[in-house]
Amino acid sequence: MQDHVRILGIVHIVFGLIGICVAFLMLVIFGVGTLGIAGAAAQEDPEALVAIPIVAAILSFVVFFIALLSLPGILAGWGLLNYKPWARILAIVLSALNLLSVPIGTVIGAYGLWVLLNTETERLFLSPPAKPTPPVVS
Repeated sequence: MQDHVRILGIVHIVFGLIGICVAFLMLVIFGVGTLGIAGAAAQEDPEALVAIPIVAAILSFVVFFIALLSLPGILAGWGLLNYKPWARILAIVLSALNLLSVPIGTVIGAYGLWVLLNTETERLFLSPPAKPTPPVVS
């Protein structure tokens, strides 16, 4: 089960990083595009300037929210790779929530619950395996 825990940790980190990348791309694409359009419209109608701060606030909130939702996955992945007991609990919660995200999240969530609710995995987190030490070169 060590391999499954490692794979699940990597999957959580990768999907967390993808979420942060999506948030950043949204900021760049929609920020430049939407605010550029509003700025161009303001050339002809000065009242269009009222929309710029509103659009910027909504966009900032959405980007911040997506990034905030991605961070627990990265944290859980790091904790799983280091066999931290709290990471197992966090990853179980995230796996249960992932079940609602059809289709990829459902697969990740089901796999995560299968791995983390296994009794062998529970024992791994009670007494984590020793990390290999690098060989001493004389």
